[in-house]
Amino acid sequence: MAELGGRRALAIDLGAESGRAVVGAFKGDRLAIDEVHRFANRPVRLASALHWDILALYAGVVEGIDAALAAGSLASLGIDGWGVDFGLLDEAGELLGIPVHYRDPRTDGLMEAVDALVPRAELYRRTGIQAMQMNTLYQLVALRRSRQAILPSARHLLLVPDLITYWLTGVRGAEWTNATTTGCIDATMRAWATDLLERLDLPVRIFPEIVEAGTVVGPLRIPGRDDDHGSAVAVVASASHDTASAVVAVPLEGFGDAYVSSGTWSLVGVEVPTPVITAEAEALNVTNEGGVGGTYRLLRNVMGLWLVQGLRESLVRHGFAYTYDELVQAAERAGPARAWIDPDDPALLHPADMAEAVRAACWTSGQPVPSEPGEFVRVVLESLALRYRWVIEGLERLTRRRIRTLHVVGGGARNALLCQLAADATGRTVIAGPAEATAIGNILVQLLATGSIGSISEARELVSRSFARRRFEPGEGGSWADAYAHFAATPRW
Repeated sequence: MAELGGRRALAIDLGAESGRAVVGAFKGDRLAIDEVHRFANRPVRLASALHWDILALYAGVVEGIDAALAAGSLASLGIDGWGVDFGLLDEAGELLGIPVHYRDPRTDGLMEAVDALVPRAELYRRTGIQAMQMNTLYQLVALRRSRQAILPSARHLLLVPDLITYWLTGVRGAEWTNATTTGCIDATMRAWATDLLERLDLPVRIFPEIVEAGTVVGPLRIPGRDDDHGSAVAVVASASHDTASAVVAVPLEGFGDAYVSSGTWSLVGVEVPTPVITAEAEALNVTNEGGVGGTYRLLRNVMGLWLVQGLRESLVRHGFAYTYDELVQAAERAGPARAWIDPDDPALLHPADMAEAVRAACWTSGQPVPSEPGEFVRVVLESLALRYRWVIEGLERLTRRRIRTLHVVGGGARNALLCQLAADATGRTVIAGPAEATAIGNILVQLLATGSIGSISEARELVSRSFARRRFEPGEGGSWADAYAHFAATPRW
């Protein structure tokens, strides 16, 4: 473990495959980070649904806190994670059921059913949120239609990071940046859209008070501990949506900058001062999610490295074991792709076999079908890069900005092939890093909350001083122009 001096803050970052406890030490002009604990996040398939193993996640969080405290005192801690998924509590504050995974098929076909009650255009005008079947709104409607007793018995809804925070403090709330991902917030009023929820026969009583990112929730109180272990630690409602945290750590320099928070999902967007809710924005299916400091994240969700993860799992089932690095190396050797897919095809959300799903997408569109592992990965990575370009050009039209620089943060920042493909496909400079943007942003919001730094711009300057980044310039654009013309002309887009 690295020696960290200065003011120490702990980020608990919950990801789709693992959770991490990362300590940040602020030394005035630099921020240093150290991962002190990592734990697996393995969804569990039961007869009823695909669930998150929420108790195992909580145990991993507590282990991470203990590991951080064993190395020294902490000033604060914050939880971030994915959006949309939730736990329901009863009147006594006890968990009702196991939170369901957003990839569970219970919301298949439900968007069309909801349209009959609240037209999608009206829903977008009110919430500004991208229409995706995994949104909390659709999950709740699915739960209502299942006629299970859980929803009528519920008194509180807490998104996953808020649920963990509740178990650590006893305080319930809905942190703003994550609450906006639900599709249940009125973007203009900055409050729960209770009238829409009532039209969908959803109980408005379960939606908790909204708190801003950077709110100090209370002292750390780990249940079952008789001592004051960690009680001096302030638990902060950090930017609890992982993308909101990541964007805080993107060293944006002006209106010409966009970002890709690249991990299981790729979130491609720009930072704006107010929501952009227009007919064109709805047609592009972009989302307006709350950011830190009164900002909004105007972005589009793109199915990200989940596709490579799925390919790797497919290969394992067929007896071939590859690391992620080995798959990227195979993609480099494979050379330019001869086919492209829509990364956002619903068939890729939860396929039984990702390789077969990619093969079918190429076959049905009349393109050459990949056969080797490197070819499959190359198709996926080039398709992601082309989708980035499609989203960026749409964002330029919406904001009337010329985007010149694309910041890639998160795990994808380590993938040099993807970063170079993104530069080539978009014709824009790509700056990769920091890879640990989510944990860093989480820590930065804690430093803002405790007064250690004064503004988001100061936080981003701190990131620039503290963490190395890599620059990728676009190459020759001829072949990419042809590829993009083919990609954009596909009827699905």
